[in-house]
Amino acid sequence: MKKPKSPILTTDAVILKDNKILLVRRSIYPFQGYWVLPGGHVNYGERVKEAIKREMKEELGIRVKVKRLIGVYSDPKRDPRYHTVSVVYLCQKTKGKIQLNQESSEFRFFSLKQPFSFYLLNFIIFRWSKPILR
Repeated sequence: MKKPKSPILTTDAVILKDNKILLVRRSIYPFQGYWVLPGGHVNYGERVKEAIKREMKEELGIRVKVKRLIGVYSDPKRDPRYHTVSVVYLCQKTKGKIQLNQESSEFRFFSLKQPFSFYLLNFIIFRWSKPILR
């Protein structure tokens, strides 16, 4: 696949439960085996807030309410496929039980005090977002 000339817009969700953050273990390329925030691509013509709701339904089988914007993050080398710009929202699960699709092999709620071993951007997002999440 030829790399696009412009960045690709993505969105990620921070979902909290009992002072823990939801992460999923990717089962596909890229970042197979890494713990990451759930999320995905924004489709052409789609609002970013609608994209995160759609992605949570597709990837986790849940409905979410978007609570607030955490931040917009861009690292041209984060994704080996292309340059992405990620819009990260704090979301609240409103309906459904987590049922993973083929993109993830497991999910877990990690303590906000626990050190993480997952992809660097997600660590940066977590670290920069910590004051917002309190």
